[in-house]
Amino acid sequence: MPIRAVLWDIDDTLFDYTGADTAGLARHLVEEGLVECYGSPDEALALWRRVTRRHWERFSAGEVTFPDQRRDRVREFLARPAMGDVEADAWFNRYVDHYQAAWALFPDALPALDALAGAYRHGVLSNSSFVNQDPKLRRLGVRERFEVLVCAAELGVSKPEAAAFLAACEALGLPPHEVAYVGDEPEIDARGARDAGLTAVWLDRAGRRGPAPLGVHRIRDLDGLPELLAADTRFGARSGIR
Repeated sequence: MPIRAVLWDIDDTLFDYTGADTAGLARHLVEEGLVECYGSPDEALALWRRVTRRHWERFSAGEVTFPDQRRDRVREFLARPAMGDVEADAWFNRYVDHYQAAWALFPDALPALDALAGAYRHGVLSNSSFVNQDPKLRRLGVRERFEVLVCAAELGVSKPEAAAFLAACEALGLPPHEVAYVGDEPEIDARGARDAGLTAVWLDRAGRRGPAPLGVHRIRDLDGLPELLAADTRFGARSGIR
């Protein structure tokens, strides 16, 4: 059966999360007077990324709520474990103001969505929350392009669990074999989608070394996605990097 719909990851796939996070944190640390506390902006960013990854994994595993993972990120980053919720929320919200000011889609995102608009239905499956991603997509001007927005925080299960991908397919009213998933993570996105029965497309913008997971299609940008989806992607040999 041909592909009838595309499910998208958002952060670092369509939206330049890493760029916005880098610019936002740098500005936030300047305004908070914290740059010198971490040796250099690069060291501060590296710590923020490690802290974010660790607490996001706790959220994905169901160990903490979405707001609590944010608060715990702030406490660990600032080395203030006894920091109260209100103060932690306020600190994080000030960071968010700077982060949002740097929001932007990747240059190839809108052209790809335009090229695919007439041939495929579109939805989003994100490991974030609806209250986080819906306003983001609206501010970026693309929310109306997606029929469904399925997020881990509300769903109660996260990628790479098959149940997350299957729930998004169900929201579209389509079987997994008629849906492609496009994301930037080879394991969480691509392997997870493949294992759930979707056509898996790994968007490898960084050009990582090594082969793509078996049965996963790897692309370097979104320019080649329309051709890939129009081809026989499920059993063909079109999985090389491009």
